[in-house]
Amino acid sequence: MKRYRLKLFVYVLVLIGIAGFLSFSCFNTWKAIYENRRLKIELEEKYNKLIDKEETLTGQVTKLQDPEYIAKYAREKYMYSKDDELIIDIPEEE
Repeated sequence: MKRYRLKLFVYVLVLIGIAGFLSFSCFNTWKAIYENRRLKIELEEKYNKLIDKEETLTGQVTKLQDPEYIAKYAREKYMYSKDDELIIDIPEEE
C-alpha cells in the first residue's frame, strides 16, 4: 500500500509538471501571437500612411512636369513676376 501511494504521488507530480510546462508554453505562444497581431496592425497603419504619401508625391511630380505650373509656383513662392507685373505682398493676419 505504501508503494502504491508513492507511485501515485510520483505520477501526480509528473502530470503536474507536464501540465505546468504545457500551460507555460501555451501562455508564451499566445503572448507571441498577441504581440505579432499588434505589430501587424501598427505596420499596416504605417504602410497606409506611406501609400498616401507616395500618391501625394506622385501628384506633385506630375504637376512639376508642367511648365505652366512651375511658372505659377515660382511666382507665388519666390515672388517672381512677369514683365509689366507688379507684386504686392499682403502679410497674413495672426
